[in-house]
Amino acid sequence: MTKRMIIMLVAVGVVFGAIFGFQTFKSAMIKKFMAGMSSPPQTVSATKVSSSEWQPQLEAVGSLRAVKGADLSLEVAGVVDSISFNSGDDVAEGAVLLKLRSDDDEAKLESLQATADLNQITLDRDQKQFKLQAVSQANLDTDVANLKNAKAQAAQQQAILDKKTLRAPFAGHLGIRAVDLGQFLSAGTTIVTLQALDPVFLDFFVPQQAVAQVKLGQKVAVKIDAYKDQTFAGEITAVNPRVDSSSRNVQIRATLKNADRRLIPGMYATVDIATGAPQNYVTLPQTAITYNPYGDTVYIVDSKGADAAGKPTLIARQTFVTTGDTRGDQVAVLKGVKDSDMVVTAGQIKLHNGSSVLIDNSITPTADAAPVPIDR
Repeated sequence: MTKRMIIMLVAVGVVFGAIFGFQTFKSAMIKKFMAGMSSPPQTVSATKVSSSEWQPQLEAVGSLRAVKGADLSLEVAGVVDSISFNSGDDVAEGAVLLKLRSDDDEAKLESLQATADLNQITLDRDQKQFKLQAVSQANLDTDVANLKNAKAQAAQQQAILDKKTLRAPFAGHLGIRAVDLGQFLSAGTTIVTLQALDPVFLDFFVPQQAVAQVKLGQKVAVKIDAYKDQTFAGEITAVNPRVDSSSRNVQIRATLKNADRRLIPGMYATVDIATGAPQNYVTLPQTAITYNPYGDTVYIVDSKGADAAGKPTLIARQTFVTTGDTRGDQVAVLKGVKDSDMVVTAGQIKLHNGSSVLIDNSITPTADAAPVPIDR
């Protein structure tokens, strides 16, 4: 009986040992298989984080306009008799630019002036006779009234005649002539544009939330598409005292010097307004940030030793960041990364937390603070 019991216990031990050995072998094989099935390292581009000086600023768009500018026309209709300017001329204030035919008006003015002269002679004669009591006070009063009426009619006719002469209301630069000799002009027909080009105004709008950052005398940097490599300096000279109720924006006016007349009224312009002292911020290319509803993230590359061949093993670690203002292709990062961190700038879509990575910076995203389009 004892012998049978020993044999049974040995058999049970052998069976359990075989089962345990098989499970150990199976676990080892599964672990080896899963290790062979792990994702290969993903190739990404990355950059080392650094701090740079950051000038807080407002950006806006606006249009240029002349300090003085008008499309010149006449109040009365008539036929063009003479033109005293050429397209593109510089003219002084009061210069005669154009006259309408005015023969009838001049003749009528001479007639009215002759009547006024006659009334003046009559008044002078009656005043002498009044001293001799040869005429009554009533006659003298009538003479005075007739003279005033005649002078008023002559002045009225002179005003009508003056309206047939176009004069420059201010000194400036003329545009392209829009009329010709002998042409009949209706009242209000545009003859030529006159613009005073130095200095020029730049009108633009800023949100009402930013109006406290804008002050008179503040410097602005202006860029025009026509002059891509040049920045024009100006300063804020006026702030509209009311907010546009439809857009909640405030109109701002800056003044720019324009001695070379390169800036033309109507041009589109972009405006940068410095709003505070420069600060040092950690900056990254905007492509490094993954924007999500639950928070913005970046992938930081950490070194985890070396592999069997001695090459460093790099692991991507996802972390949340707090971003600030943007400047061209750059974005300021307020929290989440620090100087000397290696951050993935392209290829994040292939990664998850803990992914192995290989860095290849042969092609990298741009990180220009003032990017410009490139013609290819």
